[in-house]
Amino acid sequence: MQTDSKSAALSHADGLTRKLGDFTAGPRVLVIAAMGLAAGTGGVAAGWLLLHLIALVTSVAYLGRFSMSGGNMPLPVWTIFVPVGGGLIIGLMARYGSEKIRGHGIPEALEAIMLGRSRMGLKVAILKPISSAISIGTGGPFGAEGPIIMTGGAIGSLFAQFFALTDMERKTLLVAGACAGMTAVFGTPVAAILLAIELLLFELKPRSVLPVAIACITAAVERRYLLTQAPLFPYTGGVTVDPLHGAAWAGIGLAAGFGSAVLTTIVYTTEDWFIRLRLHWMWWPALGGIAVGVGGLIDPRALGVGYSNIAQLLAGQVAGLSAFRLMTVKAAIWSVALGSGTSGGVLAPLLIIGGGLGAVFTPWLPAAAPGFWAVLGMAAMMGGTMRAPLTATIFAVELTGNHEVLLPVITACMASYAVTVLVMKRSILTEKLARRGHHVTREYSVDLASLARVREIMASPVETLSADFTIGQTIDFFFDPAHRHRAYPVIDARGRLAGLVSRPDILGWIGKEMPRERLLVDLLAHTETPTAAPDETISAVAVRMMTQQTPRLPVIDPQTRELLGIVSRGDLIKLHWREFKAESRREAHFRRGRKDGPLKAKEPDQTFST
Repeated sequence: MQTDSKSAALSHADGLTRKLGDFTAGPRVLVIAAMGLAAGTGGVAAGWLLLHLIALVTSVAYLGRFSMSGGNMPLPVWTIFVPVGGGLIIGLMARYGSEKIRGHGIPEALEAIMLGRSRMGLKVAILKPISSAISIGTGGPFGAEGPIIMTGGAIGSLFAQFFALTDMERKTLLVAGACAGMTAVFGTPVAAILLAIELLLFELKPRSVLPVAIACITAAVERRYLLTQAPLFPYTGGVTVDPLHGAAWAGIGLAAGFGSAVLTTIVYTTEDWFIRLRLHWMWWPALGGIAVGVGGLIDPRALGVGYSNIAQLLAGQVAGLSAFRLMTVKAAIWSVALGSGTSGGVLAPLLIIGGGLGAVFTPWLPAAAPGFWAVLGMAAMMGGTMRAPLTATIFAVELTGNHEVLLPVITACMASYAVTVLVMKRSILTEKLARRGHHVTREYSVDLASLARVREIMASPVETLSADFTIGQTIDFFFDPAHRHRAYPVIDARGRLAGLVSRPDILGWIGKEMPRERLLVDLLAHTETPTAAPDETISAVAVRMMTQQTPRLPVIDPQTRELLGIVSRGDLIKLHWREFKAESRREAHFRRGRKDGPLKAKEPDQTFST
């Protein structure tokens, strides 16, 4: 009989294990993936529209008399007022339209995902591309990718709001539209998918990655009909792999990492200066426009998106003092303009500043193909500042169409990433959220509660009550100082669970003047007690505790209902204790006289849970 019971229990455990899998995705993911097609098309439309709006505003603002895409052609002094006018218009749009158009787009997308249940309004979808086109078209030293990410995300969110979706499904479509917009501008679908994983999704699950991937692939296919099929900035230079060059790859990455920290500090120091002004924030973009206009007089190349500057840096046509002037002027006016709260992106400026850094250092680095060090500087500056090294690496490969640069680029990006992680608490993307009182963590790991089983944390053995107790005996039991727990399982003569009695139950009986001679088993016969099985995952049991609104669950054998233990909300702390030990206890297993690390804390009490 005992053998049959054990076999039944093992059979149940095997069945429960088979129900578990590597992923939790179900057929529903196919529905959201199909919706990703629409979100991808919306992102392409947003990218196409914004790029043409920028060209239109540039033509209107500067009357088509000079090219702002490259060269050293000086601008007339009166053009200093063009960015000021653009900033004034943006300030008015933000104040009387939507304040959410301020900034470079990605923090706003993160805020919508984290705090806004991934819901973005129609007003943002309309005003964000218009304000960004005005900002960039009037000389603002920004990229189009941040606003497109914001606009594409708004389109994906608006589309999702037409359907009955969960917050997580709506988030997926928001991110799908955002990353499709990035793909439309740069033609980098793989990098856009990695951007979603490293920055926007806050998870790595098939339910979110598959729809985002489909949206980016859709955008890459449709892009060839609206924009271009070829890499945006082709680079054909070769790569030399040896220890000297490898050290130089890391060196340029370290320099870009410190540069990223300096840029972030300048941006938010400038923002702090604007905050201290006794002037409404509506006027700040106009003041920032003054700095932009002056910078344009010093170096016209620093104005606007500056994609031609990137092409020239990769071709090795910008070097020495010319590269230094472009880098410093671009960094200065971009930091001031961004700190003023105007509308524009960060990616293209980071590429130009990083490319200028690589071009400046080229004479002191090992010989390489023209533009090689600019490629590394661009990718490293992007990877360090955005804290997304994998995105930056693949972005550089896709942007240039050159797979040979993969090893040097990832070396530089990881070096830059290491610097910024150690030097800065927040990135340029998350600092704004932190200043609004929100905490963002960029460290993702597998949820231990989805791996561990109940048997690993349950309290056992458990002190119990007999089902033959009377209510009077039960009340006396609880009032005995020796019995300190808040609840006790009730078992019958065969050791099977009959119910659970807690202190609030006792107080209720006393208040109702329940007959003391009534048997406990009769009272519990009409109640159903939620339970847990020893082989269930802790995450499943935690959800049951919340839905059943119970702080503890008896753990029973599913076949025999024999009581095995009890698990409470407090027992969940044991998982974090295990993780804490794994992170902090240091042991040398192959050395005599080894000493544990600094962990001195006492193991948690195994009986506190009940």
